[in-house]
Amino acid sequence: MIYLKSESEIEKMRDAAQLVSRTLAEVAKKLEPGIETGTLDRIAEDYIKKHNARPAFKGYGGGSNPFPGSLCISINEEVVHGIPGKRKIQEGDIISVDCGVELNGYFGDHAYTFVAGETDDDTKRLLKTTLESLYVGIDKAVHGNRIGDIGNAIQLHCEDQNFGVVRDLVGHGIGKKMHEDPSVPNYGRPGKGERLRTGMGLAIEPMITMGTYEVNTLKDGWTIVTADGKNAAHFEHDVIVREGNAEILSTFDYIAEITKNENILTFYG
Repeated sequence: MIYLKSESEIEKMRDAAQLVSRTLAEVAKKLEPGIETGTLDRIAEDYIKKHNARPAFKGYGGGSNPFPGSLCISINEEVVHGIPGKRKIQEGDIISVDCGVELNGYFGDHAYTFVAGETDDDTKRLLKTTLESLYVGIDKAVHGNRIGDIGNAIQLHCEDQNFGVVRDLVGHGIGKKMHEDPSVPNYGRPGKGERLRTGMGLAIEPMITMGTYEVNTLKDGWTIVTADGKNAAHFEHDVIVREGNAEILSTFDYIAEITKNENILTFYG
C-alpha cells in the first residue's frame, strides 16, 4: 500500500534525511586511504546517536544474520550492502557509503560514492554518469507520471554511455518505514507502473556498473558484487513527489563543503 504524506510528515522526513546528509559529511571528513571501514562506521553511529536518532541499518533483517553495521560501505566491485570492518581504504578505491536513520518515527536513507585519491578516467565517467542519472530520474518524479518514467530515464542515460543498470536491486518508497511501496527500479518503460501522486516519498538510487548488470551475493549474505568484478557506483536521494518538480529532502551540499579542499575526488549536483 502506498501512503501519501502530509506536509507535517514531510517536514519530519526532511529532518531525518538532513541528518543522513550531515552524517555522510562527517564520514567524508575521515574518508582517506588507510582508514578502516569499521572506523567510518563508528563515526557515523556516534554522530547519529548524538543527534537522538537510531541507525536504521544496524540489526536490519533480524533473524540469524542481521546487518551488523550502521553504514553500508561498498568498495569498487561491491555494488551495495558492504559490511564495515577491518578492511582499509586504498588509494583509487571508489566507496559507496549508504546511511539510514530513524528520527522521531520517520526515516532518511541515501548514499554517495566517493573516490579516495585519484582514479582512472573510465571510473570518473562512471561516477559522473551515475550521479547525473540520479537527477535525471528525479526530474521524472512528478505528479501524473509513472514509476516507469523514472526508471526509463535513468536506464537510457546510463546505457547511452555503455554502462550496466542493475536489475536485481531497486529504489523504494520511504516514510514511517525505511522500505515502503512502491519499488522504484532504475530501468523500465515510460508510461508503465504505478502512477505518481503528490505526497509520495521515494528513495531513488541508481546502481550502475562498468560492465554487466548481473550481480552476485557474497557468503556473508549481504554484500552484493558485480558478476564480472568490474566497478559499480551508487548515489541516492530521498524525494517527495510534487506537481511540476520533485522536492529533494536530502542534500550533498554538506559533503561538498567538507571535501572541496581535501584529497577526495567528489562529484556532486
